Amino acid sequence: MPPFAGSHPLSHGFSRNSIDSASNIVTIDVGGQLFQTTRQTLKQSGSKSILSEISNIDGSVPFIDRDPEIFSILLSLLRTGNLPSKAKSFDIQDLVFESQYYGIEHLLLNSQSNPSQFEPFDLEKSVILPLSGRDSPTAISTTQLGSVQVAHGCKITSFDWSLKRKSTILTQFAGIDSLLSLSPSVVAAGATDFSGLQIIDVSKGFVKETLNWENVTKTGSTVQAIGASKELLFTSFESARRNSNCIMIYDLNDGFRPVTEIGHYEIFGAELDSAIPATKLSWISSHNLLMAAGSHSGPSGVRGNIRFWDLRSGNAVWEIKENVDCFSDCTVSDDLSAILKVGVHSGEVFISDLRNIGRENSWTCLGDQRKVTNGKKEGFGSKLESHGSQVFCSKGGNLELWSEVLIGSSIKDRVFRKNSMGRAKDSCGNKITHFSFGGNKMFVTRKDQQFVEVWQSSVRGF
Repeated sequence: MPPFAGSHPLSHGFSRNSIDSASNIVTIDVGGQLFQTTRQTLKQSGSKSILSEISNIDGSVPFIDRDPEIFSILLSLLRTGNLPSKAKSFDIQDLVFESQYYGIEHLLLNSQSNPSQFEPFDLEKSVILPLSGRDSPTAISTTQLGSVQVAHGCKITSFDWSLKRKSTILTQFAGIDSLLSLSPSVVAAGATDFSGLQIIDVSKGFVKETLNWENVTKTGSTVQAIGASKELLFTSFESARRNSNCIMIYDLNDGFRPVTEIGHYEIFGAELDSAIPATKLSWISSHNLLMAAGSHSGPSGVRGNIRFWDLRSGNAVWEIKENVDCFSDCTVSDDLSAILKVGVHSGEVFISDLRNIGRENSWTCLGDQRKVTNGKKEGFGSKLESHGSQVFCSKGGNLELWSEVLIGSSIKDRVFRKNSMGRAKDSCGNKITHFSFGGNKMFVTRKDQQFVEVWQSSVRGF
């Protein structure tokens, strides 16, 4: 009689296994090779996995007609939560396919793209993601576990968390200026020359919904910025005639139902401040506030404002007017309890403690204060983003990393040190246009380049 001839196959292609009722040891035959493990290890796969199903039934030793070498890798993943070093001998896509068969892709994803694995002081370029066509990226957005969507020209290209599966769709936009990933397959996209915010399913290539702001002049409304919290979607609109602007708030869990409207401004005469729409929106979960920042270049120089909105009252609880060294970019960090900016003139990074909300002259320069009034626009085009307790600032083709040295609790006691990310420089000197973080990776785009750089810790990934 052939081995296991008396077994009864299950729907997944394996026969029923036997578990010694007096023992916790399970024996499985994968592709002709026997493996032994425990019931608890198999249950780590999750209730929907076929391996969990094996751990719960009685019968003969199961046979699974799959690759035994890859199964041994995935079994190590179940045992330790991490892939063994020999996993680097396999293509990540092969591991993805097999993990999908066993129903444990989520464990593979967590081991390879967990945000806690991000090592800011040990980043190096690991992958180049090519884009179709001749258009350079105009916007980039990531998900928490490392999938990324890139807008270039009228197209959006998506890469899954493993960066092996790529898809590109055409949109109705001539060019996309704002992009926000709502999930690995759905994005919110808008442009400064095209009316409406579009919710796009990038996996199927169709517009699920278009959101508009009904302004007083009954003209179209273009998108200036997009942001989100866990429950809400924020969109900064400006009327097509550029004489009014506002921030619309939508419910992400109720079909993008409009919730409320804040920051509605109509332009009257030469009142410049009312003419500035928000071009950056960031949710501050620790304070339940929305940061809305915008700037404008005019005859008197670059001016702007940063407002903090309480959604419940619809009022701005704090406003910072930017007249001297207006921000080129700004960001907010819950981990640091701070708002940060890079000055358009000085090119220096400034910090303001969120615990000092409402105070005037709240900026503290982390660099050379003397550059504030030089008027050279050394920070023009610089980008600023926080990731955890780190702050990244692009200047030309280089990145600076600012880290806090813990000394005291007050803003006067806070000390930051700058680290030049030498390995994150581009040999051609191309200016960094965007960078974003997803999973344990940093994604970087540069001027006149039709690809995305992926930066990752040298001890992680494949």
